[in-house]
Amino acid sequence: MTKTLTCIECPIGCELKVEMDAEGKISVTGNACPRGKMYAIDESTCPKRIVTSTVRAENGVMVPVKTDVPVKKSEIFNVMETINRIVCKMPVKIGDVVYEKISDDANLIVTGNVN
Repeated sequence: MTKTLTCIECPIGCELKVEMDAEGKISVTGNACPRGKMYAIDESTCPKRIVTSTVRAENGVMVPVKTDVPVKKSEIFNVMETINRIVCKMPVKIGDVVYEKISDDANLIVTGNVN
C-alpha cells in the first residue's frame, strides 16, 4: 500500500510518500526532518487530532476548550459527546482542567480566561 501525505509538522510542508508492506513495515520518503517521518508513521497507523470546542458554564456563558494532547480520530465522536454534557464552574482561566481523562491520556483544558 502506498499513499502520499503533506506533512503538517512545520511550515515546509514536505510531500511524504508512505509505503507499507504486507507485514506492516512502513517506509517514509520525502521528509526533510525526523518529525516528518514520525508524522507519516503516526498518520498511517493511528491518526490523532487535538479536539477544540466549547463547554457551557453554569451561568450559560460558553467557555473555549481543547484537549491537551491529540486524541485518536476514532475517539473524537465520543469525546464530543462528553464535551456536550459538561457544565463548568466559573471563573476559569487558561490551562484549567475542566475534565480529566476525556480520552486515554487527554485532559480537556480551558483556552481562554472567562469570568
